[in-house]
Amino acid sequence: MLLARSCRHALSLALRPRLSHISTDARGDSSTASAPAPASASANGEVVLTRHSGRDSGILTLSLNRPKARNALSRSLVADLRHALDEIRADSDTRVVVLRSTVPGVFCAGADLKERATMSPSDVGRFLHNLKSALSELESLPQPTIAALDGAALGGGFELSLCCDLRIAGPRALLGLPETSLAIIPGAGGTLRLTKLIGPSQTKALVYTARRFGPYPAMSMGIVNDVVDAAECMDEQSTLDHALGYERALEWAREILPNGPVAVRMAKRAINHASTADPASGLDIEQLCYAHVIPTEDRLEGLRAFKEKRKPVYKGC
Repeated sequence: MLLARSCRHALSLALRPRLSHISTDARGDSSTASAPAPASASANGEVVLTRHSGRDSGILTLSLNRPKARNALSRSLVADLRHALDEIRADSDTRVVVLRSTVPGVFCAGADLKERATMSPSDVGRFLHNLKSALSELESLPQPTIAALDGAALGGGFELSLCCDLRIAGPRALLGLPETSLAIIPGAGGTLRLTKLIGPSQTKALVYTARRFGPYPAMSMGIVNDVVDAAECMDEQSTLDHALGYERALEWAREILPNGPVAVRMAKRAINHASTADPASGLDIEQLCYAHVIPTEDRLEGLRAFKEKRKPVYKGC
């Protein structure tokens, strides 16, 4: 259903003090599950983790929450992000991660240039090292990750989204790598990850020109997996209008959620290796990942459910 919708759109064109504890949406009804509010979030938290419940149990939302700076990537936000990713990696109950912004009109505006102006060259080097480490940690999470792009994702913000497995664009998404217009280049893996995604020629065109582009060009290039058209919303002026990409990202997460957690993680591992391995090594890695699911109880549950003509109930073991 989602793939068909995507084609239709394409054709129509206790952590650190700054990081809140994981909060739980205890009600679990459909309206709450689609727009959870972290009740225990600290007032100044720059990264918020929200654990969903009810039918969405297993989905975790990682929210960037630095409104005064449009989620610009500062030392503190990057440090908070790394702490949050450590928590997620160790959380066996999390099956899908959705990365979004709580700030209307922006996903992440890129590097904090005001802070950058106060840094010495050695400070910049340390910051880039920490940022690259954070992005690599996001990219290597064992769980599937989905970036909900509601608003601007530029420079480092776009590079952040490229570390997720899937990207869903809301109608106001604005993407790009504008670094050359500032006489620098993408410095957090953007040239590598975008080239792997869309090839060197397209990447050169976007980086050389510092071009900014909307959701439908992004989808035609294969950068995003799905686009939400504002016309799909009955009330375009609704208070949730800024979160349409997040709503759609949750739909994708709900499609992933019923599947075997170990199988999904092993599929992610095999696919990630396939993008860099030679064919023979890629097949060997796939076989190793396949062997990992054979002894699981989930595999036996899948066979039982098929035989009994019912939906399987997977436990991730």
